[in-house]
Amino acid sequence: MADTTMDCIQELDTSGARAAEVFEHAGTRYLVVPQLAEDIAGQPAQMTLGNSDVDALVYRWEGESFVEHARLSVPGGEDAEFFRIGERAFLATASLRTGSGPYALDTHSTIFELVDGRFDVFQRIATSAAKQWIHFEIGPRHFLALAQGVTHGDTPLAPGAESCIYEWNGERFEKLQTVRSGWGYNWAFFEVDGQKLLAYADHAVPSQLLRWNGNSFEPFQELEGKSGRAFRFFETEGSTWLAFACLHDDTVLYRWSDGRFVQHQVLSGPGGREFDWIATPDGGRLVQVNFLHGTREAPIPRLQSTVLRMTKGRMEPVAEFPTSGGTDASFFEAEGRRYMVVTNSLSGEVRFRTPSRVYRLDFPADKEPA
Repeated sequence: MADTTMDCIQELDTSGARAAEVFEHAGTRYLVVPQLAEDIAGQPAQMTLGNSDVDALVYRWEGESFVEHARLSVPGGEDAEFFRIGERAFLATASLRTGSGPYALDTHSTIFELVDGRFDVFQRIATSAAKQWIHFEIGPRHFLALAQGVTHGDTPLAPGAESCIYEWNGERFEKLQTVRSGWGYNWAFFEVDGQKLLAYADHAVPSQLLRWNGNSFEPFQELEGKSGRAFRFFETEGSTWLAFACLHDDTVLYRWSDGRFVQHQVLSGPGGREFDWIATPDGGRLVQVNFLHGTREAPIPRLQSTVLRMTKGRMEPVAEFPTSGGTDASFFEAEGRRYMVVTNSLSGEVRFRTPSRVYRLDFPADKEPA
């Protein structure tokens, strides 16, 4: 299993880190880490507590490490998504909640615009337990999809709390449509066989694929598995694949066949949270980040996350790395080397302050003579 080498070159002082967004703008490489909460002295160790009125951390890459560049007001931070519209650059952030008990899930999430090295507030959007934004384009049109909401049992979401899709109108984003949702978590947009598909992961209702019909997204395929968390679309070995992570169910791999995705392989049991895909000359690597086992009341955050490689139609583990409430992985290349940021959100003692890590990666193909 020693096909991939991962050397930790830096630990970042993070608290409840929920995502890692690495991007370049105006000659500078940035890393944005939204943080869910910080520990409150004397408060019991519980993943649903803490002070959520915290900032997102913005780092810049210097040499072979990240240094703090700025802090952004993103309370209860869950996600950050960088994108461009023409010459303009934006960062959409998602806020799950505000406060330190009681908590408010109905808040706003902020879209920042990057101007002369600053992150200026551009638009605030009313959200409810926001988890993730994804930006994508269809022709000249720009969209932002928002995963949000929290529901228990058969209780319907309040109006405005459904996961939804926004479209750029030339000046700002406005709501285009909602999707069937209960406890939204994640999205992935991709094209296959000429079809534009949007995968939506939900914890409380079945996760699904939506298809663009020219005017809106319509239901295309419902997926098995409860507690959906994330997707990763990729192509390797001449086939098209979709990995689907679930927290309390199996994390599985689907293969595109005859106009739909069919289940191909179980990648792991419960615990799945997020993916990244690393394209390499020898076929690529799928990174699976695992979050925790157990329940919200009694979580087990210290797990092993996995790097997998496709071999003769099967995904096989080629490396493992420790995570503690792992939430995200973001791969990037700099000065001819490969790196990956991995965010951790909970210590083994169920405290928010736990370091996120920057790894330098090496693969066998890197060492082969030209």
